[in-house]
Amino acid sequence: MREPDNKWWEGLGLESPEALIKLFVQRSGCFTLVDRGKGFELAQQERALAAGGALQGGSNIGGGQVRAADYILVPDVVSKNANASGTNVGAFLGGLVGGGLGAAIGGSLSFNSSTADVILSVTNVRTSEQQAMAEGHGDKTDIGFGVGGGLGGIGGFGGGGVSSYQKTAIGQVVTLAYIDAYTKLVGQMGGLSSAAAQDAPQRTVTMSRPGVMRASPDVKGKVVSELDPGMILYPTGNADGAWREVTDEVDNKGWVPNSSLSMAR
Repeated sequence: MREPDNKWWEGLGLESPEALIKLFVQRSGCFTLVDRGKGFELAQQERALAAGGALQGGSNIGGGQVRAADYILVPDVVSKNANASGTNVGAFLGGLVGGGLGAAIGGSLSFNSSTADVILSVTNVRTSEQQAMAEGHGDKTDIGFGVGGGLGGIGGFGGGGVSSYQKTAIGQVVTLAYIDAYTKLVGQMGGLSSAAAQDAPQRTVTMSRPGVMRASPDVKGKVVSELDPGMILYPTGNADGAWREVTDEVDNKGWVPNSSLSMAR
């Protein structure tokens, strides 16, 4: 998850919505969260200790263990009205209801006027395509209601960096708006592939040394073009033993030995 650059929540006296959205994701069980925040920073410290030989034997901390993120979730707000005089708030969110997701209903909420419209967008890490976007609306005007249950309940979650969403009227409405958006987002992403890494285009490669592109995967194959170190090539996905089929930037296609290639960064 990534915070938007405009930090809209500061003007409303709220904390970052990151912890709030993470709570929804965890409670719904629809996605696996990958931590790139404070937890990841501490994990990197442990990895540095392991690399330096300071950890006990058998700790099993090393390279190739960090899970890659397939998608990035960005929360934003498009409009808000924090005029909420006369607010009387009892218990907060009673739980996520309705097919395991549904709308989030607060207990004994009463607002004079407070609205928010938010957006959740999902970007594919590998292709940079924005693959899903959902709008959510929260609006309470002189009404009160309360429903509980669902996923064990998430009422009283004042800790974890989301206390301002529980204690302020606009915070509660923003929360309702985000749950509305999250519910819609889950429906949209139900049609996305669960194998994002495999579905992504082949990674580009570069020539690690001088070489040639050949018409066939053989050292005796006809030379298609000369290749200089650092040239970017685009794998087609075809391979034959120690050879890989590639194209260059002027659409020449041919075969290059894997030993001459490095993964582009």
